[in-house]
Amino acid sequence: MNYMTTKRLIDIILSLLGLILLSPIFLILIIAIKIDSRGPVLFKQKRIGIHKSHFHILKFRTMRIDTPKDTPTHLLDNPDQWITRVGKFLRKTSLDELPQIINIVKGEMSIIGPRPALWNQFDLIAERDKYGANDVPVGLTGWAQINGRDELPIEIKAKLDGEYVDRIGFIMDVKCFFGTIVSVFKSDGVVEGGTGVKAKAAEENSNNSKAEETVAK
Repeated sequence: MNYMTTKRLIDIILSLLGLILLSPIFLILIIAIKIDSRGPVLFKQKRIGIHKSHFHILKFRTMRIDTPKDTPTHLLDNPDQWITRVGKFLRKTSLDELPQIINIVKGEMSIIGPRPALWNQFDLIAERDKYGANDVPVGLTGWAQINGRDELPIEIKAKLDGEYVDRIGFIMDVKCFFGTIVSVFKSDGVVEGGTGVKAKAAEENSNNSKAEETVAK
């Protein structure tokens, strides 16, 4: 049995177990979302799966129903204005991602893999092509998620996805799984309204250092 077959078996067992154990949390969140704002509980969005196939990812809705469609959060002007009160908590804790367990059961996603790009994120899709990252199962979490998440520019994110492809296996998946738990508790890399923050910060620090050197001279 090759690892990809084992990986799928692990996905089925853990996702079904997750649905059972997390059902009380699902119920609480469903009630909170309905009380907080009008609209459906679940949010569906067309994403890119393995071999660039299309599927609809499931999330708990965290934004108002009049939010512009198919627009990454970092491309919205003042994204906070669109996020609901409960939504802010869900996004910070990553609890909005829980319904993707259903995507995993259906075989559209894996627990570990590159995060599925929006169908119109052509720049990210093209970058991933360079590393073969579009030809492995997309995941609930992955190597890029525990190494920067929203803070990463597209080029770095795709490169990290490529590293995952090169090292894919049980040990790598376990490392991503437990790394995600740590990241969620620390809220690492969650940046509303921005991507590539690390790169921008590094550039600003570099510019500040150059300015200081010029003053010193």
